[in-house]
Amino acid sequence: MMGQMTAMAVVMSLWATLGHLFPDQLRRDVRKYINKVVSYVYPYVEITFHEYQVDTWFERSEAFASIERYLSASSSKRAKRLKANVVKDCESVVLSMDEYEEVTDEFNGIQIWWTSSKKIPRQQALFSYRGDEEKRFYRLTCRREHRDIITNVYLKHVLDEGKAIAVRTRQRKLYTNNKSEKWYGYKRTMWSHIIFEHPSTFDTLAMEPKKKKEILNDLMMFSKSKDYYKKVGKSWKRGYLLYGPPGTGKSSMIAAMANLLEYDIYDLELASVKDNTDLRKLLIETSSKSIIVIEDIDCSLDLTGQRKEKKKEESKEDKDPVKKKAEEEEDKKKKGSEVTLSGLLNFIDGLWSACGSERLIVFTTNFVEKLDPALIRRGRMDKHIEMSYCCYGTFKVLAKNYLDLESHELFKTISQMLLETKITPADVAENLMPKSDEENAEICLNKLIKSLEDAKEEARLKAIEDAKIKAEEEAGQKKEENGEKDQENIGAKLADGHVGVAA
Repeated sequence: MMGQMTAMAVVMSLWATLGHLFPDQLRRDVRKYINKVVSYVYPYVEITFHEYQVDTWFERSEAFASIERYLSASSSKRAKRLKANVVKDCESVVLSMDEYEEVTDEFNGIQIWWTSSKKIPRQQALFSYRGDEEKRFYRLTCRREHRDIITNVYLKHVLDEGKAIAVRTRQRKLYTNNKSEKWYGYKRTMWSHIIFEHPSTFDTLAMEPKKKKEILNDLMMFSKSKDYYKKVGKSWKRGYLLYGPPGTGKSSMIAAMANLLEYDIYDLELASVKDNTDLRKLLIETSSKSIIVIEDIDCSLDLTGQRKEKKKEESKEDKDPVKKKAEEEEDKKKKGSEVTLSGLLNFIDGLWSACGSERLIVFTTNFVEKLDPALIRRGRMDKHIEMSYCCYGTFKVLAKNYLDLESHELFKTISQMLLETKITPADVAENLMPKSDEENAEICLNKLIKSLEDAKEEARLKAIEDAKIKAEEEAGQKKEENGEKDQENIGAKLADGHVGVAA
């Protein structure tokens, strides 16, 4: 091998000398033939992986990122020169091979050489574009006789292992969408994010145990059903509708889902989306293994009345042009988002919804009856989950979470009162949380009992007030009906009188 390297050095030296004696065209022809000759005697194959590819000029190559993770996992033990990267919000240092460093990998008894390098531009441009920046790349070198194994087996192994490392080590994120004005250039920011660190789990989730187990089983079945969804011809996604009064744990349920499946969360604010086209662009930018959430969807946009017949607009002749233009501008400002029900339906289960896989789409609402039936039918929102008021099973979970209690003599009283009174898990949790060192478990339980008594009395007074209002409305309606009858009788008598006079 040393002899071959010496020969290559001699050839390169001659080439540098001849470069000053011959024109460019001749040098290109000579280079072509030299490369052809070298290819016959050079016993190695080289494969280069660039950080940025032409078709994804502003996004890092997924292959490059996977190789980087794969080599970082092993290069710290083999490379002599390393570079360190401190992970944000984490007390850990990630080591990877430095630039122009080489490490050796082994696969099924075959040696592979990896080199980290970069191409530096000849001059730095005043305005730096991607084409003017340093271009990093990894170069794989192997013997020619191992080419098929490397390209067909080894590279797949490297990419799969790199993706697996990313899943194991990634920091999960909570995203929210930005307004369209910030979507520009290669620094576009359709989604902003923070690290997702919500502590909610299915163990701490305040819910009736049987219903909780049913949801847990459904989620685990979904996460293992990639081949099944492919078999039946459906995109690997599932819709969940969470509905119920405020304070019943809808947001905590979403956080528990994300923690269970180790998914990112995309909190989609529909009011900030300009139109259906931007909605599709946002969908394309979401990743797999994620939950797309639209909270309080009944309040996000007016999606409930779009199927009703719209009133006819006044003709142009009936309005002053200046006034009409001013009104149109005002209407445009008030209208805001132009996302339609049709656009949202396509977002959930149209052709564009298949651009990714392993996704959950979750809607929450306090008033499920306000939503268009087409929006929440099975196939779009596959599972409807009612987040209801606190029951005894939910209370026991909260008592365990907040007071570390599994039983108490006051539990029986609370159990009976929960059957008679509606109270949200959030209100129960607030009463069970100690507010000072002097408050023990018994004091907190008595606070809850007092709150239940107040809620029961408030419900009783409200029922009386509602009954009173209803009685007044019925009396008014009856009086109005009697008045209409009296008017009819008077009219009839007057008609009879006119008839008599005419006769």
